[in-house]
Amino acid sequence: MAGWKLEAAYSGLAEDFGSLDAVFALQGDKITRDAISEVIRVERQGVRYYVKRYKSAGKGFRRYIGRTRVRTECRNLKRFAKWGVPTSQVVASGLERKNGAFVRGALITQELPDTQDLAAMAIDHDPRLQRAQWVTQVSEQIAAMTRCLHDNNFTHNDLKWRNLLVDGQAQVFLIDCPTGSFWWGVFLQYRIIKDLACLDKVAKYTLSRTQRLRFYLQYAGHQRMDARDKRNVRQILKFFEGRE
Repeated sequence: MAGWKLEAAYSGLAEDFGSLDAVFALQGDKITRDAISEVIRVERQGVRYYVKRYKSAGKGFRRYIGRTRVRTECRNLKRFAKWGVPTSQVVASGLERKNGAFVRGALITQELPDTQDLAAMAIDHDPRLQRAQWVTQVSEQIAAMTRCLHDNNFTHNDLKWRNLLVDGQAQVFLIDCPTGSFWWGVFLQYRIIKDLACLDKVAKYTLSRTQRLRFYLQYAGHQRMDARDKRNVRQILKFFEGRE
């Protein structure tokens, strides 16, 4: 059984993006590849698209039960757009099962032009990261979108600098969320701390302590830290101790 949806706005690309067979036959620039998926980039009518193709849902029962990464990522990107969080535009997505088991799946998104991920900027020592006004502008956006997710009881679960794109106007986009999910109670709090700790993994080597503190206060919506904020910050700083 196969299920595939090409969004109506992209119906003119049906020849290349109209079915799973067509999508898995595409040739393009290889971007990434791992044990269960690969990403290629193709260009059509002057616009570039990223095609993520899944050949596995994981080992054992993961092929039969639980959410598939391709379907989860598609839904999460659409949730981000619904919540007003800038993200990639979904072009098409779907998957194929046989006898109830996952066989293959794919997700196509349109390229966000003139963007670079924050992790690459940190590695390249991009001079914009030394501009206080630029850092503040970007920090405010990341704090607001992170708070939006958490206010909806949702956590990204891989909220790293590589999944944050910034364009030439310093607008931030949140991408790549195949494991994000809803949580409640103590489980939500743990995941919130994980999201914030993931952001701080690179920040602690790239930004000043003042900039990192300012980000947390922007996220919390506070002028000064209260007792709960201080407890959260301690948990964030300790989250990855011994695991880096």
